[in-house]
Amino acid sequence: MTLDEIAYNLLNLVRGGRSNHDEHISLDQIKFNIKHYRAMFIRRDFAKNGFNYRHIEQDLGCVRLSPVDASKCCNIETTCAVYRTDKKIPKTIRYNFEEAITYVGDITGYGTIPMVSSNTIRWLPFDKYTKGKMKAYMIDDYLYIYNAEGLETINVRGVFEDPQEVSQFDECEDQGCYDDSKHPFPISMDMLSLINNGMVAGELQLLSGTFSDTENDRMQDPATVRGAAPKK
Repeated sequence: MTLDEIAYNLLNLVRGGRSNHDEHISLDQIKFNIKHYRAMFIRRDFAKNGFNYRHIEQDLGCVRLSPVDASKCCNIETTCAVYRTDKKIPKTIRYNFEEAITYVGDITGYGTIPMVSSNTIRWLPFDKYTKGKMKAYMIDDYLYIYNAEGLETINVRGVFEDPQEVSQFDECEDQGCYDDSKHPFPISMDMLSLINNGMVAGELQLLSGTFSDTENDRMQDPATVRGAAPKK
């Protein structure tokens, strides 16, 4: 299902299939809550059942890199250069306090670059077994590649909090950007059922008063506004 289909389905569940022009519920608000519940339930599922991500993994496509100085201080340069993604990586769903990045490597999908903690980078030059090998790490939502001399493009996949943010990495003209009404929303059907139940009993229940305006006169019934006096 697309995100639009999921959102409209939730809207219909609450209003009982009735629709008019007087409703003051924002579809964007429903979509925001869908993504919030999705991230929450995925995190819980990871904690309970392990890192099973195949049905919700998203591909950032070809992610461009540029050489930057390793120094994090303004106006101070060192002789140590690393490669960094030109764009920030969309926020991932956390798993065991780590980023839910499922693949970093070459664009063919066969050359994996291991992810390591940014705290271990200082020790890599002293490891006689791996000091010449590429390593990937995250700092401030940028992905850095250590020992990536001349590397211009990588492929990155992961489980992201907001699937819509993935569209900004699609640089292929024939692919088009993510569209709420066209592209499947990355979520399993059993988790979708949890989201529907959670939102109908939670956020949408609190907003249910806005759906009780049954007169389609393009004016909101004051009785449906919390704290307002009913019509006389």
